[in-house]
Amino acid sequence: MSLPFVVQSPDVRYTQDFIEARYAHATVQVSKEDGITKVTPSSVHLTFRTERRVPKLGVMLVGWGGNNGSTVTAAVLANRMALSWMTKRGRKHANYYGSLLQASTVCLGSGPSGDVYVPFRDLLPMVDPNDIVFDGWDISSLNLAEAMRRAEVLDWALQEQLWPHMEGLKPRPSIYIPEFIAANQEERADNVLTGTKAEQMAQIRQDIRDFKHSSGADKVIVLWTANTERFCDVQPGLNDTADNLLRAIESGSEVSPSTLFAVASILEGCTYINGSPQNTFVPGAVDLAIQRGVFIAGDDFKSGQTKLKSVLVDFLISSGIKPVSIVSYNHLGNNDGRNLSAPAQFHSKELSKSNVVDDMVQANAVLYGPEERPEHCVVIKYVPCVGDSKRAMDEYTSEIALGGTNTIVIHNVCEDSLLAFPIILDLVILAELCQRIRVGVEGEGEPQPLHSVLSLLGFLCKAPLVPEGAPVVNALFRQRAALENLFRKHGWLNHKQPTVYNPPTNHGFSSWLVCG
Repeated sequence: MSLPFVVQSPDVRYTQDFIEARYAHATVQVSKEDGITKVTPSSVHLTFRTERRVPKLGVMLVGWGGNNGSTVTAAVLANRMALSWMTKRGRKHANYYGSLLQASTVCLGSGPSGDVYVPFRDLLPMVDPNDIVFDGWDISSLNLAEAMRRAEVLDWALQEQLWPHMEGLKPRPSIYIPEFIAANQEERADNVLTGTKAEQMAQIRQDIRDFKHSSGADKVIVLWTANTERFCDVQPGLNDTADNLLRAIESGSEVSPSTLFAVASILEGCTYINGSPQNTFVPGAVDLAIQRGVFIAGDDFKSGQTKLKSVLVDFLISSGIKPVSIVSYNHLGNNDGRNLSAPAQFHSKELSKSNVVDDMVQANAVLYGPEERPEHCVVIKYVPCVGDSKRAMDEYTSEIALGGTNTIVIHNVCEDSLLAFPIILDLVILAELCQRIRVGVEGEGEPQPLHSVLSLLGFLCKAPLVPEGAPVVNALFRQRAALENLFRKHGWLNHKQPTVYNPPTNHGFSSWLVCG
C-alpha cells in the first residue's frame, strides 16, 4: 500500500510487507526508601513492526437492526456513493464527522510555512471505512431499510436515496434470553434462535464462517451494539475460567447473550468489541481470549455526555479545583432509552457512566484523601418524544479556595446514533490495525502481538477494559495521546507523550505503558 509520507530516519525501515521502527522508550521508576522518594530514569529499546497490507474487512454487528446498526450501515453506504440531500438548512453531504480517524488531524512536525498536519488515518495503513462489508444479527426481523425508518435518525431525503440499497439487507436470527433485557423488548423479538445455549452459539459460529466466505472478507470483527443487558453474576466454577465458562455453556447454565457472542467470536478467531456497559467479559471470557490470542475490547461507547465529563473533570482537577458533586441527568426516546427504563439494565449503564472520573481523582492526593471521591449521581429517563436526540444535563459542583464553591451547569443535546456510528467505525478499524502490529524488546527475540485486552481503544469506551494489574485510564486526552503515540513510535516525532498501554503478549508489563 502506498504511504502519504515517508520517514527519513536510520531507525525506520520500509519493506514490501512491513514498516519497522526502532524506538528508545524512556521511563522513570519511582520508589520510596527511608521516607525519601527516589526517581530513577531508565530506557528500553523497542521494535515496532506493522504489516502494510490492508485486508478486506467484514464487520458483524449484534443488534444490526437497531439505531446504531442501521445508522452506521447507512453512513458507509452514503459515503461510498458520495450522496448529498437537501434539508431546510441547505444541501448536506455525506461525511465522517465525529470520527477520530477520518475527521481529526495530527501534527507531523514543522515545515517552511509552520506546523504540518495530516489526517489521523494517514499515519499508518488502515482500512477505508467505505470498503467495510456489514452483516449481523438482530432479534427484530425488519430489514435494514425498515430499521432505518423506524430509528428516525436520518433526514427523509437521505433515507429515500438509501432505501433501495438497504432493503435487501436482513439481520440473521439472534440470541434472545428475556431475563437479560427489559420486558418491553419482547414485542421486537420475532427473529430469534432456538435450541440450547451450546446450539445457539454453534449457529453464531457458523454465521461468522458463512459471512466470511460469502463476503470474501480476509478478517471479520464482531461488535455488540444491541440492548444493554443486566449484569451477570461472576461465580467460581461457572464463569471464572475459560474451561468453566465453556462447560457452563454446554450445560445450559446462566450465560448472557453478549458473552455467548463473545465466546463464539473468540473461538472463530475474530476480535470482539462490546459497545454496551454490561459485564460481557466475565473472567472466563477474558481467559479464553488470552489463551486463543484473540483481541477483545470495550466496554460501552463513549459518545456524548460521558466524553465531556472525562474532559471537564480532568480540566478541573488538573487546575487544582476539587469537584465534590457530579449530577448527570439524561432523557432519551430511542429504544436504548426504553430498554434502560428497566432497573437492572439501568444499573449496568449507571456503573459505566459513574466510574469515568476515578483515575483523575486518584492522581491528585492533594485534593482527595485515600477513600475520598466526588458524589456521583446518574439518572436516565425514557421520554419517547425526543427520539434519538438525547438531552443530557449536568451539574458539576467544586470546592475552591477558602471554602468557596464553583458550579458549572451544562445542557448537552446529543444525537445519539450520529455520535455513535463514527465510534463504531474507529473501533473496528483500529482493532484491525492492532492485529497487524508487533512490538518487541531489543535482544529478546521477534516482536510479539499486543495483549489480547485492547485497552488502547479506551478513548472510544466509557469503561475501558484493561489487562489484569494494569491501571485504568479515563482522562480523554491521555487516551488520545496513547493512540497517537503508538503511531509516532514508527520513527517520527520522538518526543515525550503518554505512551501506549497494550504490552506485547510475552511480557508482564503493566504500568510502563501508561505514563511515558
